[in-house]
Amino acid sequence: MTLEIVLEGPQRLMGKDGKTAFVIREATTKDLNDVIMINRKVLPENYPTWFFVEHLEQFPKAFIVAEIDGRVVGYVMSRVEYGWSNIQKGKAVRKGHIVSVGVLPDARRLGIATAMMLRAMKAMKVFYGASEVYLEVRVSNMPAISLYEKLGYKVVGRIPGYYSDGEDAFLMACPL
Repeated sequence: MTLEIVLEGPQRLMGKDGKTAFVIREATTKDLNDVIMINRKVLPENYPTWFFVEHLEQFPKAFIVAEIDGRVVGYVMSRVEYGWSNIQKGKAVRKGHIVSVGVLPDARRLGIATAMMLRAMKAMKVFYGASEVYLEVRVSNMPAISLYEKLGYKVVGRIPGYYSDGEDAFLMACPL
């Protein structure tokens, strides 16, 4: 990706449609109700409020939201862990984990998820010392898999029955 992502303050970007401007920035506690609403609306995997609060408090630089005209339309919630590498077998590393990504349907196909992911990934490397990042994605979610592949992620495993409905997940990882 050639998109230049900044790590300080809000960043104003133009959507892929050439007419819709959006802003990506670090989330604040004021954004959490909107983030939770987006999560409930667009994802079958929902988390309790404390889970969002905990991630915002522990990894604020890598919890990113997007706005269009001042309305939060998307988020990326991340954390950084220490554990076995998903890329370099047998090596322990600091690794970022994209926990949840959501964009409202009316704000999709503008490049918002790409911009938020790039900012979260860069923040995990710069502020939290991660050397790689990983995520889980439904094996049937081809739009998300395609996005992640464009960002440099590769499928490194499959987790049987990962989701509550029994669907498998791909484990995807990317060096930072």
